[in-house]
Amino acid sequence: MNSSALSDALLDLIQRQPNAEKAVTYLIQQADAYRKTPTQPIFYRVFTAMPRVVGKQVITVPPATADEIQNLRNGFTVEGWTLDRLARVWWLLHLSPDDQSAYISTLENLFKAAEMNELVALYSALPVLHYPEHWRFLATEAVRSNIGPVQEALMLHNPYPAEQLDEPAWNQLIMKAFFSDKAVEQITGFQERTNERLARIAIDYAQERRAAGRTIHPELWTLVKPFVTEGNRTELEALFGTHGTAGAPA
Repeated sequence: MNSSALSDALLDLIQRQPNAEKAVTYLIQQADAYRKTPTQPIFYRVFTAMPRVVGKQVITVPPATADEIQNLRNGFTVEGWTLDRLARVWWLLHLSPDDQSAYISTLENLFKAAEMNELVALYSALPVLHYPEHWRFLATEAVRSNIGPVQEALMLHNPYPAEQLDEPAWNQLIMKAFFSDKAVEQITGFQERTNERLARIAIDYAQERRAAGRTIHPELWTLVKPFVTEGNRTELEALFGTHGTAGAPA
């Protein structure tokens, strides 16, 4: 991934938003100041100040810009983001990865001190952070979180979990998404990373819901279908419905 090119693309997108002139001037000034004096206090101050400086309006992403971002970082999208979220992720790209220890400690301190919207930006940025394997534990922490926007920042339209989480952590993320009524069809890699263990978990979950007289989410079938055999087909089609749909028990 070309971090510099991605940074330029994100800044250009910020510039395209309505009434962004003052915000862009501020961001460029702060980036220049940080390049001259790359200290943690400056980095933290600017990251924290983003909503006050740039605002929280939902951004508009032209199709050509969305394609450019995808080309620079496959699977990465900023559709539906607020401007402060976008600006924070842009700012994170200014942190030099040359000193791995300093890079990791700076970001870990941000994660520890962050409020909800800051965490949303940080988890949204996982696909573009350096040392991706280092953030796996923090990703599992977001799955365990009960803060909906934080969960969604990690789970939805985010390629990091599918690329980096091991099978148990991935399965936990998928089932937590069902438990918390997330839009599971928006999980990157949802279908591609299904596995036999996850299919068994999905079957157990569907059976529990059927026994309780509750509806069965149709996307559970997506997880199970690759592992249907002649031996279990009749039972599973009765549970999920013959066309992979599910509803209230008869």
